[in-house]
Amino acid sequence: MAATTKTSARSAAEEALLDAAERLLVDVGYAGITTRRLAEEAGVNNGLVHYYFGSNENLLVRTLERFTKRLIARQRELYAADMPFIEKWRTAMRYLVSEDVTYEKVWLELQALAWNHPELRESLARVNAEWRALLTEAFAEPHRELGIEMPLEALVSLVMTFNIGIIVERLGDIETGHAELLEWIDRWLSS
Repeated sequence: MAATTKTSARSAAEEALLDAAERLLVDVGYAGITTRRLAEEAGVNNGLVHYYFGSNENLLVRTLERFTKRLIARQRELYAADMPFIEKWRTAMRYLVSEDVTYEKVWLELQALAWNHPELRESLARVNAEWRALLTEAFAEPHRELGIEMPLEALVSLVMTFNIGIIVERLGDIETGHAELLEWIDRWLSS
């Protein structure tokens, strides 16, 4: 019984730290996150950060992986749904331009962190590869049906960099031309 309690307590503390990291990445960015701040936000002893995760960076990467797993599941469900591709695209674009920028902030904060921590790039590359695989699968049929001449891998890369561009601009309060671009793409997909 004691081992079960310890495992439950550890699991609860880890989840609290991951939740806290997610909130702090959005609110203050990775540069504003310290071990003490993480622990205070999670309501746990600050020694648990390093005990459970080894470092703040490892905790932040786990935060991204956990967050991404939820979003990839949502996207898989969306692209597996029995509806026309245009409706799937519209739903994905509503997610992209929604008021909630939590994922965007988490992803870009950790991208910036990885620029100066090469050991973190591998973890971020795995997350990126999951998104690419998901989009490659989702776009394979529309790619054929629409007769898009560029290679599928190039199309997926274009969509991913298009998303990042919109995300970066939106986080800087720049939305000029976004609605017009999305409307043009919608018309093109509909024709």
